[in-house]
Amino acid sequence: MKETIKKIDIHAHVANHYRSTPSLIKIDDNELIEMYDKLGIERGVLLPIVSPEGMESPMTNEEIIKSVERHGDRFSWFCNVDPRACSNSPTSKLGKLLEHYKALGAKGVGEITANIYFDDPKTDNLLSCCEELDMPVLFHLNPSFVGSYGVVDGLGLPRLEKMLKKHRELTFIGHSAAFWSEISADNTEEIRNGYPKGKVTEGRLATLLRENENLTCDLSAGSGANAMMRDREYAAKFLAEFGDRVMYGCDIGSQANTHPFTFSDFLESMRESGELSEENYRKICRENAERFLEL
Repeated sequence: MKETIKKIDIHAHVANHYRSTPSLIKIDDNELIEMYDKLGIERGVLLPIVSPEGMESPMTNEEIIKSVERHGDRFSWFCNVDPRACSNSPTSKLGKLLEHYKALGAKGVGEITANIYFDDPKTDNLLSCCEELDMPVLFHLNPSFVGSYGVVDGLGLPRLEKMLKKHRELTFIGHSAAFWSEISADNTEEIRNGYPKGKVTEGRLATLLRENENLTCDLSAGSGANAMMRDREYAAKFLAEFGDRVMYGCDIGSQANTHPFTFSDFLESMRESGELSEENYRKICRENAERFLEL
């Protein structure tokens, strides 16, 4: 029987102060810990959501800090700053805010959900500040300015590529359906913000990973799980090649969520069968997060 590896969840949210609103996040820190105990997760990285497109009531840095203070043995955290903050300008002094939160213990920045272009000068300004302070950035990618949230990029992710090459010393952590749909070359505008099915033909994502060592991947939510589970054979190849730059995550929004359990079982089955090596299983479930975030 293989050794139990306690996981680290790179993508976590809690809502402790506005449970009665129609927010997507309907789980508090105690309830999340209960789910973690069932999933074998030792620690989660809490992500505030400060942009109005991502949450109708801001999930502030200060609220997240309170959760970490209550459960410091179970949570680490990222801070979040909207790229439009402090005067909606590409020269806003966002570094001062980031320095403040880093001094309080923030390990990175995200989840960035502002609905502006990935290479907008304001986004570029935020990324420059994060790079200077050595704070990894976790982003939610979106195909458009209508009907959803997240930094906007086109098919093939040309704007992400531009920022990856400009900010070589900054670690980018990719997330969302529009990000993970790029795992396959048959991606289209019609399906890129959903959960495409069927066999994977190597797509744009593998190329970006090979050409940009500062790009990493967040396996959370239905999007990350679907990208792996839609084609088990390709998932084995993908994780074998990029096992040192892929991180386990859940993105649990409610106690009713079942996707984290399904995906955890999937990874465990790949480990048991040998399709996922013991070394890469450890890296993906725990060690990469420890290394990238200095946990």
